[in-house]
This record gives sequence, structure tokens and C-alpha cells, in this order.
Amino acid sequence: MSTLRRVLLVVAALLLAIPLAPPASAAPVLVWSDEFDGPSGTKPNSAKWAYDIGNGSGGWGNNELEAYTDKTSNVALNGSGQLVITARRENSGMACWNGGNCQYTSGKLTTYNKIGWTYGRIETRMKLPYGQGIWPAFWMLGANIGQVGWPNCGEIDIMENIGREPNTVHGTIHGPGYSGAGGIGAARQNGQAWSAAYHTFSINWTANKIQWLVDGTVYQTRTPADLGGRTWVFNTKFYLIMNLAVGGQWPGNPDGSTQFPQQLGIDYVRVYQG
Repeated sequence: MSTLRRVLLVVAALLLAIPLAPPASAAPVLVWSDEFDGPSGTKPNSAKWAYDIGNGSGGWGNNELEAYTDKTSNVALNGSGQLVITARRENSGMACWNGGNCQYTSGKLTTYNKIGWTYGRIETRMKLPYGQGIWPAFWMLGANIGQVGWPNCGEIDIMENIGREPNTVHGTIHGPGYSGAGGIGAARQNGQAWSAAYHTFSINWTANKIQWLVDGTVYQTRTPADLGGRTWVFNTKFYLIMNLAVGGQWPGNPDGSTQFPQQLGIDYVRVYQG
């Protein structure tokens, strides 16, 4: 055997003995976003967002006291790259579940019938309001809600805060047999009130796992194993909702300490996949 051939065989053997590094995983790709750039006082992009209007059925099922509007006094860009949802104490002129007209107005935006996603990193950067009876939320519902109803459609609460807990946000899933007060979730504490600064709230959502993050740190993970045999309903398309509620069964109603107007600042909403 020639010397050259011996060398080639040795080199080949050495190469076969070297374990190959796994390919680098591709970074998630930004597939949808709203950065809320635009002139002060203008409405958000109607190609991306729709409004829920009024007090819903039974105060949106929660005995809430606000009527949602599409007025720029309640939902508008601030001209500095943020969307602001403002809750006001005023006669809405719209019927409330408890009789008479709702005495608060606010805003609720949704991507329902516009766009939805199955899996991904869903993220927002928000500055929360404060005060007894104030209830901001960033959440998702199954797009099949019209066919199967709630809670069978599934609900993913990415961030909720109630005013009497200024240092606490909640992340929760709801589905058949684990809805309402029986939702499965956890709370994340902060050293100062969430209303003091902007923070990022997000989920990493895959076929059988949802992680909740605040400012990039995971604080909760849920899988089908957490449901005790109940149905995992988070493998279909979901759409986004963000709103600022006033009053309701969970937060309680505003009292003499609650200051108005209250504002939920939204710097961006981004969806990554891949």
C-alpha cells in the first residue's frame, strides 16, 4: 500500500471519529408586529386590530363596569411609538349589565377575524396602570370560539394584573374543566409596582408546552401533564386581545382611592415563529 493511501486512510478514520456538532437552531423569525408608530391622537392600524364595543354579556362575563369604545379618547397612538388605552370615569351612554349606563369607558382591541397563530413567541412591552378595580390584560382565545364556545376554545392569559396587587402579574390557561377560578397558572412578583416602568410580557408556545416570561425570564411552564387528564386545547389557531377593564368579580370595583384616567401603555406587540 502506498504511503499516500495510508495517510488518506488515517485521515478518513480520524474524521469519522470526530463527532459532528448539531446544526445551529434557526432563530425565531418575526412574522407579525405592530410598533404603534404614527401621529399622536390617531387610531391603531385597522388592518391589524378590531374593537370590541360596549359592556358585553353580563359585563363581558365578569360583571365589569366599563363600556369599551372606539374613540381616540380611549384608544390612540401617542406619537412617541406607543399605543395608549385609557380608562375614564364618565357616562358612556351605553347600557351596563347592572342597569342604566356604564359610568366608565375604556378600550379593547383584538385580532379576531384578522389574523391568528398556532405556536410561537407572543410578546408585548407594556407599562401597566394602577389602582383598585383596574384590570389590564394581554391574552389569547381560540379562533374556533364561534363553533365550540368558551372555555372549550381555550384561553391563554399572557399577562393580567389587578390593581389591588400592584407588584403581581398572573399567567393562566383556561379550558374545559379548568376555567374561571379553576384556571391553571402562576403569579410573578416584582420588587416595585408594574406601573413604575415598561416591562416585556411573553409566552413561548409549542405543541405541548407553554412558558410564561417577564423581561425574558421564564417563571412558569405548563404542559398537558398539569391538567390531570383534562383536555389540552392549545394546538389550534388563537387570536390576540388587549384591554383595560374597570371593575369585575376578580379585581373588585373602583373605590374612593382609585384615580382616573388610568392608562395602559403598549410599546409594541410582536409574534415570532420558527
